[in-house]
Amino acid sequence: MGARFDDLKKLPPEPAARVLARCNITLETPVKAPAAALVPAVLGELADAAAWLDVMQLLAAALPPRQAVWWACLAARDLTGPDRAGPDRTGGGKEVPRPLAAAEAWVFQPNDDSRAAAKQAIDTAAANDDTVYCAIAALYAAGTLGPGEFADFPAPPNAVAAMVQTMNMLSARANSARFDDHLQMLIDRGLDIARGGNGNVDPREPAPARAAPAAPTPPKGAS
Repeated sequence: MGARFDDLKKLPPEPAARVLARCNITLETPVKAPAAALVPAVLGELADAAAWLDVMQLLAAALPPRQAVWWACLAARDLTGPDRAGPDRTGGGKEVPRPLAAAEAWVFQPNDDSRAAAKQAIDTAAANDDTVYCAIAALYAAGTLGPGEFADFPAPPNAVAAMVQTMNMLSARANSARFDDHLQMLIDRGLDIARGGNGNVDPREPAPARAAPAAPTPPKGAS
C-alpha cells in the first residue's frame, strides 16, 4: 500500500497487538506480522488483504481519544449534512443534533464540563438519533463512565473504538450506492487525522465498472 500508512504521528509507537489487547478487540483477519509489529505495519498488512473493516477497527482503537471522537463526528456529519447556518450563513441546512454538537464541543474542550454536556445530550437524545454514538465516545474518552459520581467507574475498554466504528459504518451504510469508495474515503479521513490533519479529505472518485470504465464542510478538527 506504499506510503498510505506512513507518518501516522498521532498513533502511539507501540505494537498493534498491545493496542488491540488493551481495547479487548479481536480482528476478523489473521495477522502474520510479529507481535512486536507497530500499528502502521499491521494496517498495511490488513490493507493488502483488503480487510477494510479491520483497518478501520484497528485505527479506531489506536487513535488517541480526541482524534478518534473527531473521526466519528465527521462520519456523523455525513448523515446530518450542513448545519442550519449553512456555508454561506443564509439559514440553509439542518440543525445540528445535540449529541453531535456536544461531542464536537468536547473535542475542542476535553474537560469534565463538556463530558457532562455529552451525557446530558445522550440522556435526552431522540431514539432515532444515531449521532448519540459520538457523544458516548466523548463521554467515555477519559476512561471512566463519566465525570463526577461516575469518575470511579471504568468505561468498557473498547467503548470509544466501538462507538467510532459504529458511526463510520452508519456513514458507509448511508452511502451504500458507492459503498467501497466511501469506505476508502472514511479510512483516508482517519489516516489524515492520524497524521495530525483535520480529516477533511476529498471524496474518492467511483471505481471503474468491471465491464467498462465508468464515463457540508465538516468543522475544522483538533490536531
